[in-house]
Amino acid sequence: MVFSSTTFLFYFLPIVLIGNFIIDKKYINYFLLIMSIIFFSWGQINYLYIIIVNIFINYTFSLLIENLDNNKKVKKILLIVAGTLNLLILVYFKYMDFLIEVSNTLFSTKFDALKIILPIGISFFTFQGLSYTIDVYKKDTKAEKNIINLALYIILFPQLIAGPIVRYVDIKNELINRKTTLDDYVYGIKRFIIGLSKKVIIANVLGKAVDSIYIDSTNSYTQVLMFICMICYMYQIYYDFSGYSDMAIGLGKILGFTYKENFNYPYESNTITEFWRRWHISLSQFFRDYVYIPLGGNRKGEVRTYINLVIVFLLTGFWHGASINFIIWGLWYGIFLIIEKLMMKYVHINIDKNKYLQYVLLFIKRIYVYVVVYIGWIWFRCYDFDSAILYFQKLFGIIKVDKIIYNTYWYMDNFTIFILILAILFSCSYYKKLLHIIKQKIDNNVYELFIRIAYVLLFIICIVMVYQNSYNPFIYFQF
Repeated sequence: MVFSSTTFLFYFLPIVLIGNFIIDKKYINYFLLIMSIIFFSWGQINYLYIIIVNIFINYTFSLLIENLDNNKKVKKILLIVAGTLNLLILVYFKYMDFLIEVSNTLFSTKFDALKIILPIGISFFTFQGLSYTIDVYKKDTKAEKNIINLALYIILFPQLIAGPIVRYVDIKNELINRKTTLDDYVYGIKRFIIGLSKKVIIANVLGKAVDSIYIDSTNSYTQVLMFICMICYMYQIYYDFSGYSDMAIGLGKILGFTYKENFNYPYESNTITEFWRRWHISLSQFFRDYVYIPLGGNRKGEVRTYINLVIVFLLTGFWHGASINFIIWGLWYGIFLIIEKLMMKYVHINIDKNKYLQYVLLFIKRIYVYVVVYIGWIWFRCYDFDSAILYFQKLFGIIKVDKIIYNTYWYMDNFTIFILILAILFSCSYYKKLLHIIKQKIDNNVYELFIRIAYVLLFIICIVMVYQNSYNPFIYFQF
């Protein structure tokens, strides 16, 4: 069940909202837990036991860790066992076939692939449960005695399938006692509509164009088409994932939970370091807090810092998928983060007094980030190593097209081009400055009326497009 489906919008969500409003607060967690179980089980009920096992592992071991606080050795062993159990489940369902393939390639073994279907959201709820147990071990929070509250934290449907990754310490008080004001409802609805619009109006339209190019069997792609295709994918994945995060944050607010931001206009970054502070923020913070800092961060010398960065981004890539392409994608960013740190240490350019040079440098930085991210998405989007290499060969003209069967307009009609332009414009925060100027120029009541009408129109457009189109995937469901 996806947020942008008719089942969710017209059946599941209304039941949740009505129930959340009328059910006594003493029983509301039970209600939300039941609805979240239904949400997770929709289409994959045979995998429900996995998340139940995850809940019991983290519930049991966190209590044991807290109760054995005086015995540091046993406490550490319990943490290792809990972490191992969490990760073993993730490795089996997400990486076992990849490991079998690697074994067969490197050691000439003849293991048969298990062809395991990946449980939706397993990477996200595994990291949430793991972060909770680690936080109990670090004494950042007390162990949750009420298993219903802990289960709700792990399985609560807004963030369950594709994040953001929520830390228990951030919502533990809201699990016990939460209050929702009219302003919270209004904000949550607006945020949900923004996310739904990103997904349905922009991501789905661009995604359809991207998929049509990859699926097309003619294989007669020009350099221009290859370039435009990946531009479309850059914005498809941004609006797909940030749209989901917006909807999750909005739904959380309506239900009384405050989730942290997961995206902050990453495509207007000036460095790759800044890009990763703005893109998938909850994942970046997870690896920072639970991998990079425990490894020593930047406290153990320059070489060790670079090694830690490579490890973190190797894991970041591998977290996204069991493929050499994702590993290369992660290492690609790790390399540029190291280059940027070296540049900051050894290269100093003083242009403080020259505004022209400042603008030129800013432009160069933006282009640099755009190119690095663009190339990175090729590794991310292509199905395997060979298809990625083939894409690069076509993109850079190494492989020439003898016969063009379909031109660019076959895949990119006027409406898709219009949506791509909108995607580029709204991927940066400049439009907010324009809205601020408009707000200052007109009456406040007129402005508020305009904004409300805009939200209503957006929602209507989304509903129409949901009904008209069957194309409605979520990219990050595969992770």
